[in-house]
Amino acid sequence: MHCGLRDLPRRGPLPLGFAAAVLFIIAFLINATSTATSAVFSPVSLLLAGLACLALHLAGVGTKWSARRR
Repeated sequence: MHCGLRDLPRRGPLPLGFAAAVLFIIAFLINATSTATSAVFSPVSLLLAGLACLALHLAGVGTKWSARRR
């Protein structure tokens, strides 16, 4: 029996915390390798985008957790 990625259950959109982690990793790699990039993809701009995603994640945006109860 074949078990691929299509067979896994869908959980909805990934939380913004994962997006922030990916942005932090990309910014670290660009900074560590001293790669010349444009201003949009500079390590500082990627870090700021990662911090914005992390702040939204901690605020509850993009997660399945909800403060309201019915």
